[in-house]
Amino acid sequence: MTTTELLRTEKLCKTFSSGGIQQHALKNLDISLVQGDFTVIMGSSGSGKSTLLYALSGMDKPTLGEIHFGGQELSKLNNDQLAVFRRKNCGFVFQQIHLLDSMSILDNVLASGLLVSKDRKAIAAKAKQLLAQVGLTEAAWGKFPSQLSGGEAQRAGIVRALINSPDVVFADEPTGALNSAASDSVLNVFTDVNRNGQSIVMVTHDLKTALRGNRVLYLRDGVICGDLRLDPYRPEHQHARHEKLTAFLAEMGW
Repeated sequence: MTTTELLRTEKLCKTFSSGGIQQHALKNLDISLVQGDFTVIMGSSGSGKSTLLYALSGMDKPTLGEIHFGGQELSKLNNDQLAVFRRKNCGFVFQQIHLLDSMSILDNVLASGLLVSKDRKAIAAKAKQLLAQVGLTEAAWGKFPSQLSGGEAQRAGIVRALINSPDVVFADEPTGALNSAASDSVLNVFTDVNRNGQSIVMVTHDLKTALRGNRVLYLRDGVICGDLRLDPYRPEHQHARHEKLTAFLAEMGW
């Protein structure tokens, strides 16, 4: 099977200074991610999961090393260039949904789309199509975020992340604040868009969430110490998949 590289890191390092002490959050990481993959990043608290996600997405600059993404080396871009790059090439979904409370769900999505395209009619049509695709009916489009359930608001957040057709969606604990039913509905959306070719890189500490990926990277103290490949997610293969991932995580000391 032919695969196309999405992004690549070379000797990626991130160091923080606290009280005169250097803390090495990422240590010489060489990673290659492929288009269309659903990559899950796992590890214990403080292992560097979110630091890696922010570096890969251009939200934070590495201390040393290179990140090649979409034909560009992110470490050579200034802050303004990085902002434009993220807007055009990346979608973001966080545990805290960050929808604007003063705007309707539809307007929240439109606001993100109009940062890249000025064709309001086309963006509105795409926004409505995506909202319907994730199970949000027209009755919900005019509501404010506070009027939706957590799962509904997070699905709207995913639509906001998808509106500009990003090369990759970066997600940081997107189901961390949701109950089980809402979590399942959000994970189903991620699975569906990935089946349609959307690349996803997701940080999670949750086993059920990790089962949706087809690649799991395990970090320990800023180093990748495990790399598990899985077949694309199918509910009917859940048991065997669970056993394989559980065995991998036990080997990693999770």
